[in-house]
Amino acid sequence: MKKIGILGGGQLGRMLLQAAVNYPVETFVMENDPEAPAAHLCHHFIKGDITRHEDVYAFGKNLDALTIEIEHVNTDALEKLEMEGVKIYPNVRTLKLIKNKIYQKEFYREHQIPTSDFVVTENREALRLYNDFFPAVHKLANGGYDGRGVQIINSENEIEKCFDAPAVLEKKIDIRQEISVIIAVGNAGETVIYPPVDMVFDQNLNLLSYQISPAELPEKVFWKVEAIALSVIKKLQSPGIFAIEMFSDAEENVYVNEIAPRVHNSGHHTIEGNYSSQFDMLWRVMLDYPLGNTQTILPSALVNLIGEEGHKGVAVYDGLHQVLSMENTFVHLYGKKETRPGRKMGHVTILSSEKQDLLYKANKIRRTLRVLNV
Repeated sequence: MKKIGILGGGQLGRMLLQAAVNYPVETFVMENDPEAPAAHLCHHFIKGDITRHEDVYAFGKNLDALTIEIEHVNTDALEKLEMEGVKIYPNVRTLKLIKNKIYQKEFYREHQIPTSDFVVTENREALRLYNDFFPAVHKLANGGYDGRGVQIINSENEIEKCFDAPAVLEKKIDIRQEISVIIAVGNAGETVIYPPVDMVFDQNLNLLSYQISPAELPEKVFWKVEAIALSVIKKLQSPGIFAIEMFSDAEENVYVNEIAPRVHNSGHHTIEGNYSSQFDMLWRVMLDYPLGNTQTILPSALVNLIGEEGHKGVAVYDGLHQVLSMENTFVHLYGKKETRPGRKMGHVTILSSEKQDLLYKANKIRRTLRVLNV
């Protein structure tokens, strides 16, 4: 039986472990918080710092493989483990590239992958050289996650809001749709692709609010999305599972925004909505089994449950009874004891053959189910 570790014990690790019960695998999790969402679902929990070389190396040295639930891990330790024969998903070269937004954007440019125009800024003062670049989006090179490390800047008057550290300044695109595609890559390089999803973001939190799958796309955009996503994966040359986040504009151009080298929020609907979920798929990759079926069972919508503004403390889920009474609705709570404004606390998936039904229920859930505190 293979021994496989997960660096990070949040909700992604939790859902990954829920899928692991179907396979002959011994699971290990490392996380600083012994009460983390994934801590009680693994065979072995190790308290440690995923950014600390000594902790990551000690955790991984007796395992067959390791994966991540967040990019910000100690890649030097992973590189040493990889050299010693531990399989890392994704491989360390790919992880190093993706975790740094400067390297990521330069990768797109080098391989002629369409992306928004950008410049690299070393500090806040450097933005004053690019007044003609606004409106733009400033993204920290390292450390950004779940909307943090991203600042929209409309004019030079807002430069003080930006980051005084290495970052990417991206020309703002007039976005028509935000799209994500999940792709799995096997150890021999074989690929399977999930149908694209249409994402709608909370503009204040810069977090995914809800999404529809499969996305309704013009035929030209659909083929561009799939071709570009597969091109990105081919250039990365790593097994694992990846979310390719993209934009389309009114002229039906498609641009890559970012890559996530792991299971991703935009793929949570696959638990109920697709024959093989993104979590099941990653186990198939890591255990070297045949890749699963990505076909849609029924169209779906996903609604994120996010901590309400003004509520911090022990979480309560107001409206849960009403949502659970709705047909073909599946609630996933992440096991986080405390809520705070903007924190992801769970998600709800809705299945229906009718898009209007999905939209109606998604909006009703957003109004009904609120994460408050005691």
